[in-house]
Amino acid sequence: MAEQKTQSRDPGVESRTPPYEQHGGLPAVIEQAPPRADRRRRSRLVLLVSLLIIGAGAGIGWSWWQHYQSRLPLGIASGNGRLEADEIDIDTKFAGRIAKLFADEGDMVTAGQLVALMDTRNLEASLKKDQAVVNQAERTLDEARANLEQQQTVVKLAKQELDRTASLVPKGFATVELLDQQRQQLNGAVAAENAATHKVGEAEHALDAARHSVELDRVNIVDNALVAPREGRIEYRVANVGEVLAAGGKVFTMLDTSYVYMDVYLPTAEAGRIRPGSDARIVLDAYPAHAIPAKVVFIASQAQFTPKTVETKDERDKLMFRIRVRIDPERLRGRAEIVRSGLPGVAYLRADPAVAWPSQLQGDAPS
Repeated sequence: MAEQKTQSRDPGVESRTPPYEQHGGLPAVIEQAPPRADRRRRSRLVLLVSLLIIGAGAGIGWSWWQHYQSRLPLGIASGNGRLEADEIDIDTKFAGRIAKLFADEGDMVTAGQLVALMDTRNLEASLKKDQAVVNQAERTLDEARANLEQQQTVVKLAKQELDRTASLVPKGFATVELLDQQRQQLNGAVAAENAATHKVGEAEHALDAARHSVELDRVNIVDNALVAPREGRIEYRVANVGEVLAAGGKVFTMLDTSYVYMDVYLPTAEAGRIRPGSDARIVLDAYPAHAIPAKVVFIASQAQFTPKTVETKDERDKLMFRIRVRIDPERLRGRAEIVRSGLPGVAYLRADPAVAWPSQLQGDAPS
């Protein structure tokens, strides 16, 4: 019976035995290959990391090269500044009303170009009046000259009569009394001639004064035509047509593009080695690849505190010397339109003429 029970349980056990035990061992571990999308993702990640490493290396190399290139040799100082041009105010000489404007902000003007015209009707009326005075003075002068000529004739006649009477008195044909009368007539004629001569002088002076008044009126009319004193650009238009301005009222502010400069501030150690006329270069932020040749034209005789708008290499540099670097006017000729006042940049100043400029500062103006 026991054997039968055992045999009766064995088939059940066998039926519940896992398949791998039937084969007499543990199952083999089967690894499935990763999908193709995962392989692509890993490849892209490796490529991105490689590119980042290469880019970082290139950036470090570029920064080192720029730092190496930017190093200045001994004898060359630098300072930050802004490109400036001389400002010229175009003002009225007399009080008056603006009649016309012939320029506006941003316009390029040449020396002598008419930019504004004031109302000159009052001056034109004064000119007509003074011209009438001139005409009257000319007639008065003609009358005085005619009177002088008449008096000269009277004097001549009186002299002739006196001479004849003087020759007849010794012969008894004329009396001494008549001779005395003719002498008095000659003296009176001479006095009248002198008076006529003075009248001619007065008339001539009056005519000169009247002519000067006419000339003054014309000058004043011309001065009410406002012209540009130099070649440059109109920076501001302060007044408009119809406005009444006092004497010296500002109408325009223009930039003199023939006087372009940059003011920089250097400490004593560097400013003391710079001399007027020293060679310089200006590099603008807008044109970093161009070095504009310039000259030192001014060095302040006294130190001053560093302005807030000027950056210095060392904040401990509290007292600085202002140095002006000017671009050669001949180099600016024909380039007035590219001059932009206010552009920031760096001025390089050569204290030692024996020091050669670096290659990036050899000198090349933007065209």
